[in-house]
Amino acid sequence: MKTIIIANGTLSETDGFLSRIQQADLVIAADGGAVHLYHMGLVPRVIIGDLDSIPENILSFFKEKQVKILKHPVRKDQTDMELCMEYAIDHGCTDLLIMGATSTRLDHTLANIFLLRRLADQGIPATILDGYNDIHIAVSRLTLTGCPGDLISVIPISDHVKGLTLEGLEYPLTDQSLCMGSTMGISNVFIQDKAEITLKSGAVLVIKSKEDN
Repeated sequence: MKTIIIANGTLSETDGFLSRIQQADLVIAADGGAVHLYHMGLVPRVIIGDLDSIPENILSFFKEKQVKILKHPVRKDQTDMELCMEYAIDHGCTDLLIMGATSTRLDHTLANIFLLRRLADQGIPATILDGYNDIHIAVSRLTLTGCPGDLISVIPISDHVKGLTLEGLEYPLTDQSLCMGSTMGISNVFIQDKAEITLKSGAVLVIKSKEDN
């Protein structure tokens, strides 16, 4: 099931998000993410969170639309995003796209990014998308499409990464070992329309970026 989670971070309709949301099988709003959907004229299937970021008129609108509301206490051990991710997994998610997950709150941004590890360990493709980055975590293999000249960085996020191989990039690697803290994989470049990242153990953060023109 193709699933999208909309969070309360930075999101712009002009980034091409609207069509992606319309094509999803399941749309989940993480608390204030429902506000983004409201302004786009879209209705999620479910809203999950402590509801502290949704104005009452917008919440009432979605209730009238019979959207499922799963309210959690403000004092809880999981973020709204983690609760949404668990809901997605429990309801048959086979491909997850997360939007609005990055913002000026670096703590929330990092927490959202590292939640991708759970999906990677379960073999579920997952991406955080914002106006400048496609963000992934890989634990075995990841294939990304792009255009020659596109930027991509591969960053170790486990103590040791072994057997890292990069293909389709200007700076290839073959069976390389890296330690967390290494910057060897920063600012690589697509030379084909496809990049292949494989590793034998560990985990890497993979970010395909675009710069302002």
